[in-house]
Amino acid sequence: MFDKNEIKKIAEERKRWESTTVPKWIKTKPERQKEFYTISGIPVKRVYTPEDIKDLDYMRDLGFPGEYPFTRGIHATMYRGRIWTMRQFSGFGTAEQTNQRFKYLLKEGETGLSIAFDYPTIMGYDSDHPMARGEVGKCGVAVSSLKDMEILLDGIPLDKVTTSMTINGPTAMILAMYIAVGDKQGVPREKLGGTVQNDMLKEFIAQKLVIFPPRPSVKLVCDVIEFCAKYMPKWNPISISGYHIREAGADAVQELAFTIADGITYVEEMLKRGLKVDDFAPRLSFFFASHNNFFEEIAKFRAARRMWAKIMKERFGAKNPRSMWMRMHVQTSGCTLTAQQPLNNIVRVTLQALAAVLGGTQSLHTNSFDEALCLPSELAVRVALRTQQIIAYESGVADVIDPLGGSYYVEWLTNEMEERAWEYIHKIEDMGGVIEAIEKGWLQQEIANSAYKYQREVDTKKRIIVGVNEYTTEEHEEVPLLKIDPKVEEEQIARLQKLRRERDNKKVKEILEKLRVEAEKGVNLMPTIIEAVKAYATLGEICDVLREVYGVYKEMIII
Repeated sequence: MFDKNEIKKIAEERKRWESTTVPKWIKTKPERQKEFYTISGIPVKRVYTPEDIKDLDYMRDLGFPGEYPFTRGIHATMYRGRIWTMRQFSGFGTAEQTNQRFKYLLKEGETGLSIAFDYPTIMGYDSDHPMARGEVGKCGVAVSSLKDMEILLDGIPLDKVTTSMTINGPTAMILAMYIAVGDKQGVPREKLGGTVQNDMLKEFIAQKLVIFPPRPSVKLVCDVIEFCAKYMPKWNPISISGYHIREAGADAVQELAFTIADGITYVEEMLKRGLKVDDFAPRLSFFFASHNNFFEEIAKFRAARRMWAKIMKERFGAKNPRSMWMRMHVQTSGCTLTAQQPLNNIVRVTLQALAAVLGGTQSLHTNSFDEALCLPSELAVRVALRTQQIIAYESGVADVIDPLGGSYYVEWLTNEMEERAWEYIHKIEDMGGVIEAIEKGWLQQEIANSAYKYQREVDTKKRIIVGVNEYTTEEHEEVPLLKIDPKVEEEQIARLQKLRRERDNKKVKEILEKLRVEAEKGVNLMPTIIEAVKAYATLGEICDVLREVYGVYKEMIII
């Protein structure tokens, strides 16, 4: 792309500049520190020139938006044609309360729902289970049965709104409930649109909200992918998630590498079932964090798209261009939000959201400024949504596709991120793959080491966090807190007990026994799980059957 003689001249001029202009300047205005690094520890030079990307081949490495390798975006016109989907992660208390929040956000301009579930639901327990005490409705909405899902989605037309559900271990049961509500609304399954997270590998690696051991967990993930490939063409059956890996302490390179390694594993597992790659790959989706180092995040998103396109085309032989797309949802980084001076979080979220947009995301959630203190209030959630809307309609960044493409620094950093991520992926494959790396504890240890390194940098002020280790004040900013009424748990338990009294318990028992037999046989469980939830078998009852068949996972201790 660049003339070799011109590169040589630039290199000579750079050396002259570094030996003459720079030293004179530093004598009068010293640099802030001796060395500069991204959060991932990538050394950053003073300035970048064509010399740093002299081997860049435009058509091979960048191409045009909507064309392989999709570095510049998966859609030919990107946001000029359609603004990204604006989602706000919502869920608290009862299904009724969350339903009201959904309607409020849709009225304020949200373009897609995103459901947060409470811990008992995530862990496959009903709200009246002893393990659920004190946690019902606290960090998400409580959903123990189809009855809760019916209330949660009351008045929401499922043929007009896409829904993202952050659920992993009990994905099959929660999706079955959503399908059942769609059936009641008369919406054909092929018209249901949305996403289930359904990424168990990242749970073992990072978030640790796990029910079953790794191999049966991945089997259930693949049941959902296979079912959706056959019957729900508009549904994303998995959101391969780097977000939680990042929140657990990984740096950007690790997030990129480990997420793509997980994606490779799921593709391999589906191929073992006899499916062709183009039968299911077009509906695979991804989920990343957007952290504070602006350019590193942009480079990460661009590198991710290019890497996935290469993997799908060259390794798995995909023919459909959509199989090569990395469709991504991005959420601003919760772990960067501070309880100190919480209004500063509005600025952090804005920069992170802008990086996601400049990086080419398809869907975006912006965190609320009060999330380090409580579940988001209506005020905070509105500010977070308005942040996206201002970026979309006032900043002008959505008017040009990949506006930072061609930047010497961004292109160099994109290449560097990809190269470092491949090194990690090769290490994982040398160990035998992701599941083996999880069972050995290697992935978990890598993240723990990275988290410790970052915290040490904060503690020693090598990394400044405004309002935390520098620019602190004695003043206390009063922020209204959203608190969950303890009566929520009582109401939820009462509804659940009423359901058990009024349903056909003989029918429930028969279907649960059928589920047990099929789980032992190893067949796809989605049809029977749909049958079970329609009979109002509860989430906990279904999970208990599978616990008996698959066992319960116990985290290994890493010393």
